[in-house]
Amino acid sequence: MNRLFFFAISLIGWLIGVGKADDRPNILWIAIEDWSPDLSCYGTRGLETPHVDQLASEGIRYEWAFTTSPVCSTSRSAMMTGFHQNYIGANQHREHDKQALPHGIKPIPHLMAEAGYYTALMSYKTDCNFLPDSKSDLFTGKDWSERKDGQPFFARITFGGTHRSWKRDSKRPIDIADVELPPYYADTEFVRRDWANGLEQMKLVDWEVGALLQRLEDEGLAENTIVFFIGDHGRCHIRGKQFLYDGGIRIPMIMRWPGKVEPGQVSEDLIQSIDICATVLEAAGVEAPVPLHGKSLFSKDVKARKYIFAARDKMDETHDAMRSIRSRDHKLILNLMPERPYLQYNRYKEGAYPVLAEMSILHLKGELTPAQAAFFASSKPEIELFDLKKDPFEVNNVADDPGYEKVKAELLAELEKWRAEVIQDEGVTDEFRAVDRFPKAMPEGFTKVDDWVVANAEKFDFNKFGWPGWYPTRTLEEWQKARGMWEAYVMRGPEESVPRPSISHSKKKKRK
Repeated sequence: MNRLFFFAISLIGWLIGVGKADDRPNILWIAIEDWSPDLSCYGTRGLETPHVDQLASEGIRYEWAFTTSPVCSTSRSAMMTGFHQNYIGANQHREHDKQALPHGIKPIPHLMAEAGYYTALMSYKTDCNFLPDSKSDLFTGKDWSERKDGQPFFARITFGGTHRSWKRDSKRPIDIADVELPPYYADTEFVRRDWANGLEQMKLVDWEVGALLQRLEDEGLAENTIVFFIGDHGRCHIRGKQFLYDGGIRIPMIMRWPGKVEPGQVSEDLIQSIDICATVLEAAGVEAPVPLHGKSLFSKDVKARKYIFAARDKMDETHDAMRSIRSRDHKLILNLMPERPYLQYNRYKEGAYPVLAEMSILHLKGELTPAQAAFFASSKPEIELFDLKKDPFEVNNVADDPGYEKVKAELLAELEKWRAEVIQDEGVTDEFRAVDRFPKAMPEGFTKVDDWVVANAEKFDFNKFGWPGWYPTRTLEEWQKARGMWEAYVMRGPEESVPRPSISHSKKKKRK
């Protein structure tokens, strides 16, 4: 019935426009996965991304764009609606009990279809934490070529290559000497090679983006199509994805609109990913039934914006919660579960991030710098505050510095106002913290939390209480084994085919 209703509304919208010239712009929304602004047009060393660079030269590049959450499903839920994920109850990554959208909110593709647009999802997943969540229920079809003659289209596509695992670029390999690492990563040959491998994968994705843009040109659609290019959240490295540092929430964003947006622009405005939603609706002449949290990129609201906000909640069955506020000059992170380590057990990260093994070994040996070791602590400070002008990599926490007392108080007040008035934050319950649910430490006989979780899958409801927060999650010997398993894969040559090793158990989590 829902599909029939959705189709009927779409058909009515189209019939209204029969006989009229519909010159509204097409919308092409391109996303890449797990990627920060690590592109040559953003000044990143070691790679060239000519097709994305050209798109930026033909439109506007946003220097300071941020997602609302540092992981895919929650970030995409926000971008599918134009609302912060907490407000719509879509803030728990890999939600097991999805609900319909609240407050009368509708997904953006539904609003576009009701306005007569043909809506297409040209890639494999929606990754939404609400219902409906399937491609067929959210979009009309799979490609803009399926639309009726003269019908404008709203198409979204995700290029997933930058999501681990990564392919080497055999034609244009990157020398590890040419890359620049953030200071919070250990500068070893292994870490440099892993970083360079990611950049090589981005080069491959750049060619995919170029082919899609060429298709617009070949079909005569480029002049009347708004193109957005965006990352769904920050880079897939240990201090990026899943965390509220800029490495986890700062993203590339580019918009091209021939005849409407002057080429070659660089915007210094503070931008949120959900602003694209408001911009799309404005360009199509569509009014949302509920005012969006995002603002049009052409609005005075964006120009006058002082702060952007982001939130992180559970990641798979790793329970943690953080909120952040960022101005141009400062970032404040409020850790709602400071008792938990940053690097508590997460099956995905332990099985996907080679650098986690490398740096865990160095940490357990006491060989990391203070800036690197801070992320490997057994607990977190309640408040983290960074002076971004002096400390763009966010490694010097000045929350307890008397010289920043006024800034800290102002940001905390604004963050609490946002939590109460905008997202209606529910905070953290004792159940979510799993108070008194697990042994105090990893039981004897186990050297990896990963093994304990598998062995106790029938005894504990991990869907409800999460995984235990014991730390470290592996002994030094176990991390050394993992590092050895990664070696051949990370250090493979540009033309070598080496299978990705299985570091963590792949058994699916029990659903209740």
